[in-house]
Amino acid sequence: MSRQLKNIITITVFLICIALVNYAGQNIDLEIRGMNAFTFILIVAVMIQVIFFIPSFLLKTEKYYDLVGSLTYVTTVSLAYFAVENKTIIDSIIYIYVMIWASRLGIYLFRRVQKDGKDVRFEKAKRHFFWFLQYWIGQALWVALTACAALIAILSPEDDTLPVLATVGMALWLTGFTIESISDYQKRAFRKENNPSQSFIHTGLWARSRHPNYFGEITLWTGIAVIALNTLTGVEYITLISPVFVYILLTRMSGINLLERIADERYGELEEYQRYKRNTPVLFPKLSKDKK
Repeated sequence: MSRQLKNIITITVFLICIALVNYAGQNIDLEIRGMNAFTFILIVAVMIQVIFFIPSFLLKTEKYYDLVGSLTYVTTVSLAYFAVENKTIIDSIIYIYVMIWASRLGIYLFRRVQKDGKDVRFEKAKRHFFWFLQYWIGQALWVALTACAALIAILSPEDDTLPVLATVGMALWLTGFTIESISDYQKRAFRKENNPSQSFIHTGLWARSRHPNYFGEITLWTGIAVIALNTLTGVEYITLISPVFVYILLTRMSGINLLERIADERYGELEEYQRYKRNTPVLFPKLSKDKK
């Protein structure tokens, strides 16, 4: 099977998965432009990717990929929030949380790719139409699966109260967001003082986990799902797949596996790196510091 055919099949599978996610929102009564609001929002998520994919492919650049991903989160959650007339405390909390997370992450990733000049994930893919498009449609699926619980929670009617369970979710989100933000800051500071092709970060939160930023990401989306839990009914509970998807994506697909392989190639012969791998968990941070 040729790569092009594989890419086309993968794109088709991604679109089918988005259609399946859409099923979770069919009980939503709210409409946008005469269409089920959740369906409309998912279509917008796909269209944003296609619109930005075209110039990106023509220019053979990946520099706007992550920024567009964040823009998609901002757009979709804003469409949901402002479509609702009687907004509740939970609606506002989820909206603010997603906006803060998407804005910070998008700016951080955009600055990083601008500084680095490229993203190794796209070095070959950006030269092939369907291979590159696969990433963009995959990003639409990423938004759909990750934000589905948040979107359904905003679009669903609920009492204007703040249940105890929601406060637990808020604490989880704040914990995860703090860990992710500090981890990214520490890595950015390290890269300013060191050549990442020759030395690796193993201080700060990175001394407790090899990927603390990913742990933070999983934790904050778990928090969003917990906040949304009180608003879900029936088939809408399917959207609780959100943090599970984030975990699988970051640990089994494009996250940890790729970065671990790159790190092994760069630093595998260093004794300090081998000791770091032996003593530091891949994801879940250890609570105690190593004794010197």
